[in-house]
Amino acid sequence: MESRRQQQIAREIQKEIGQLFQKHGPTYYGRAFVTVTHVKITPDLLIARIYLSVYNTEEKQQVVDTIQAQHSDIRYRLGNAMRHQLRRIPELEFFLDDSLDYVYKMEEIFKDIKKEDDTSDSSED
Repeated sequence: MESRRQQQIAREIQKEIGQLFQKHGPTYYGRAFVTVTHVKITPDLLIARIYLSVYNTEEKQQVVDTIQAQHSDIRYRLGNAMRHQLRRIPELEFFLDDSLDYVYKMEEIFKDIKKEDDTSDSSED
């Protein structure tokens, strides 16, 4: 269970990283479309795990790896934005959040099942 402070800091980090990606995104990851879906922060506020959704590219994990490789610059810019709210800026770890891809895949499967049911119902009549 996250404390109120953890949740507050996580929301603020999510907002700031999102704004940072809007301004400087192409320099970090090129033409991909990246959104920050969730941020989890450790109880000591020293590690932030940032989950990203990546669109407009097939190499999603490669985009996340590219962002992770530039985490020191991202952390520096985050520190400039949050220097009055945190004593220490947390280390940043980036992860691919493929939950939306999973949802789309499941929707397609359900659509296919529904089509099969509709065609089998019409052939029985």
